[in-house]
Amino acid sequence: MDKSALDILTQYLPSFPRKHAGKIITDTTEFMSIDYGDVMFLDNKHYLVTKNLSERRFGLEDPKYWVKRCRELETGNQQIIKLEFYEKFDVTIGSIQSSCYRSPRKESRILQLINNDMRFMQGRTVLDTKGNCVRILDIIYGTELDVVLDRLQISHEEYFHTVFPDFFAKYIGAVKAIEHLHTNQEQHGDIRRDHLLVESETKSWRWIDFDYTFGLRENPYALDIFGLGSILLLLVGQREITAQQLAAANSQATTSDNIKKEDMALAMPYRLANIQKKYPYIPDALNNVCMHFSAKNSVFYSSVTEFVTALLTCFHKLPVFTAARGRYPEV
Repeated sequence: MDKSALDILTQYLPSFPRKHAGKIITDTTEFMSIDYGDVMFLDNKHYLVTKNLSERRFGLEDPKYWVKRCRELETGNQQIIKLEFYEKFDVTIGSIQSSCYRSPRKESRILQLINNDMRFMQGRTVLDTKGNCVRILDIIYGTELDVVLDRLQISHEEYFHTVFPDFFAKYIGAVKAIEHLHTNQEQHGDIRRDHLLVESETKSWRWIDFDYTFGLRENPYALDIFGLGSILLLLVGQREITAQQLAAANSQATTSDNIKKEDMALAMPYRLANIQKKYPYIPDALNNVCMHFSAKNSVFYSSVTEFVTALLTCFHKLPVFTAARGRYPEV
């Protein structure tokens, strides 16, 4: 290829500042060196790098230098491009221990599996000149689920009786999407509140980021199920209910002084799982599902299918659903 990045940018984006024109990239192995103004040439298309992406971790921005926000110069479309990056770490939840791996090729398999399934992010995989697995993803314009919940300026009781039933139906749909992956012997691998986006235009709930995999021989999907449980606790409680919040509420009229260690979440001991102790109007059936993810529980859901069955039973027993049957989408 004889053209420089400046030549390409002059052709497709003449307004781009000449001084920021970088280099043409065909080998993405050294992703740390790929930055703003560089042009990646992949599968006969040119992608201008505009920024490195990051994600929220414990309130901080965690840079992901292998994930680039790009503009496809031929079309002007905005894309996210994930470059090949590997890492490994260990996780422990109660008695469950597992090694987790980042696997670009696993994410590529899932992108093929869920093509045109709008419950998930969409994209395709191409190989660079060195055979690196590059995923070119469509951008979902939306908001992370926890941010959506945090923006609701209403009491929990009002939330539970007005907003929650619709959100619960959409959550069950999202859980069924994960069931689809498991039925095809694939894990999501990194189920978290910020990996479930509420799309702005459609209000659809969509999963992103599938490149983690973990090795559990007894139940290869256990960590996905715990991730779903963590999101359920967030959804039922409207937000994360922490031990610190409960301690601060002790001086008020509350049952928080009766909360014990076994009422907290197994995966995150600082979070309340027995939500009925803070909000007594939570139905027993729903609270029982939440308690499956508590430190007290010793019998966990063996599959997402079993979990879906329990969720559906709770959904159809919600008082607001019983009073206005048919108001909410089919789940």
